[in-house]
Amino acid sequence: MSCEGVGSAGCACADDSNAESAMKPEEILRIVDAIHRDKNIDKEIVFQAIEAALVTALKRQYGEEADVTIAIDRADGTLTGSHAGQPIDTAELSGRIGAQTAKQVIIQKIREAERDAIHDEFEEQIGHMVSGVVTRFEGATATVTLGATETILPRSEQIPGESYHPNERIRATIFEVRKVGSRVKIILSRIRPQLVQRLFEQEIPEIADGVIEIRAIAREPGYRSKVAVISSDNRIDCVGACVGVRGNRIKNIVEELGGERIDIVRWSDDLQVLVPNALQPAEVDEVILCQMLGRGIVLVREDQLSLAIGRRGQNVRLASKLCGWDIEIMTREELDQQIERAIMGFSSIEGLDEAVAEKLVGEGFLSYDDLSVIEPDDLMEMGGLSAEAVDAIVSEAESRAAMAEMAAADERRKQREQDRIAKATADADAADALAAGVAPPDGSAAEPSDSGSSAPAAEGAAGES
Repeated sequence: MSCEGVGSAGCACADDSNAESAMKPEEILRIVDAIHRDKNIDKEIVFQAIEAALVTALKRQYGEEADVTIAIDRADGTLTGSHAGQPIDTAELSGRIGAQTAKQVIIQKIREAERDAIHDEFEEQIGHMVSGVVTRFEGATATVTLGATETILPRSEQIPGESYHPNERIRATIFEVRKVGSRVKIILSRIRPQLVQRLFEQEIPEIADGVIEIRAIAREPGYRSKVAVISSDNRIDCVGACVGVRGNRIKNIVEELGGERIDIVRWSDDLQVLVPNALQPAEVDEVILCQMLGRGIVLVREDQLSLAIGRRGQNVRLASKLCGWDIEIMTREELDQQIERAIMGFSSIEGLDEAVAEKLVGEGFLSYDDLSVIEPDDLMEMGGLSAEAVDAIVSEAESRAAMAEMAAADERRKQREQDRIAKATADADAADALAAGVAPPDGSAAEPSDSGSSAPAAEGAAGES
């Protein structure tokens, strides 16, 4: 009996006409050893597969409910069996039906063992970086081979704007490994922060040696990452070491990530230090930490406001992820205005006097939305209020927060409509000017600028001098 599909190792039975000889102890040991070496499957699993196959074959003869056992001596390969407590002649397995059944079960068991071995091997590598070759790129999904194993890089795990070509070598991290029927599905990723970390470990010896440690990474794939590092040796500048001479180290990482900007900042356990570092290259005047809300109010000068916020809020968003705190950027004048409005608004809620309103503002509560999520016990302690009074205050804050959100949404809608009208008017004026043979005014057809854009930075430059 041949075992097609299990490789050069063969099967527990060699051929239908020679099944009895295939049951010889030395043949069983040879087959187990060959499968173990060829398929990298534990010998015990192979022994169990052969035993299960032979039991299945005998049950086809004796009936599914029959009490049948088969055992193979792990040391010498001797085969023994019993049926209903009575020893059986293993030569009974030479029948064609029994042999074919045994063959199918062994093939299935070995395939399952192969699948499990591959699954376990790659599951241990989740989060690690691997290098593979693209074999196909179809439907925005790349098929990548890692040695003899096929993996996939779906569109959702690709860096925006990247495309791949057959025979191209790429690096990615193993994101997910799962069993799908008789196969193992291995999903790669190029958008996870782990890829940035593994590239740093590869390019910067001090990180690989443990002298410099990456404490946090915040990433928006394809656009920008912030990496917070710290050195255990005061003689080594952690930021400078990561940037490298003339930026050569960070440049290699930036190129691997398709030009993604990387800010390297110095880590500190003190949020008063970490938050300004995380917001670089913007200059920060003051950081006010609101412990109850887990929020940091960062004050900057007017000329630093756009840089601190970043294009479409990217800089402050990444800084918030890096620090683990919600960061709000504003000028001193804006804070003073918010404080004044908050005190007046809170004081107008029945049950809250001005003294309690000032305490709330002092803890960083600057809006009805903030007040609606306060812990009732904290408000009771702060104002000496009853549980019923607190419930009424929070309910009123929720109602006013909803009304404020509706008003803000309506204002945003009106602003978008105004922007569309302004752009359409500018486009029409430009078209009229061109038709009349007159050069249009500068910028008349340009799109409105992004108030949150930041000044361009050098590629891969550290966010700290």
